[in-house]
Amino acid sequence: MSLYGRLTAATSQFLNSHGVYLGQRATKIHVALYRRSGGRLGGHLPGWPQARIVLVDHTGAKSGRRRTSPLMYHEDGDAVAVVASKAGQPTNPAWFHNLTANPETTIQIGPEVREVRARVAGDEERERLWPEFVSFYPGYEFFRRHAGDRKIPIVILEPRRA
Repeated sequence: MSLYGRLTAATSQFLNSHGVYLGQRATKIHVALYRRSGGRLGGHLPGWPQARIVLVDHTGAKSGRRRTSPLMYHEDGDAVAVVASKAGQPTNPAWFHNLTANPETTIQIGPEVREVRARVAGDEERERLWPEFVSFYPGYEFFRRHAGDRKIPIVILEPRRA
């Protein structure tokens, strides 16, 4: 792990330990850079080149507003898996609730946009996938411990068939 990667992780863990979650504050800039550059900018977590980023579109469960969240992902066959960690906070992220309410959506990996349907991974599938996420970003173990009793869900984004 690079020095920059260690610094990024340490800063994130310190802020999360003190209840500061920066997700929403940085999202708009990240999404704009990613979209305009076709994923060349914002396509991976700084300092963690194996931690690749997907843009996940979702519709607000209550508001109906269209939103986009940049998330680390793991490709599992033709599906994409993402973790609803919210950096170990005690509640699931809004995008998780939005996808469970409105599972038909789109994702963007690099310049490619895909139509997908979201579903929550079952226990066995989650247990199989969790180590894959920890392998490219060990901070997920911190998030798991910090989440306490909350079992962090994994969401599977499967291609929609014509």
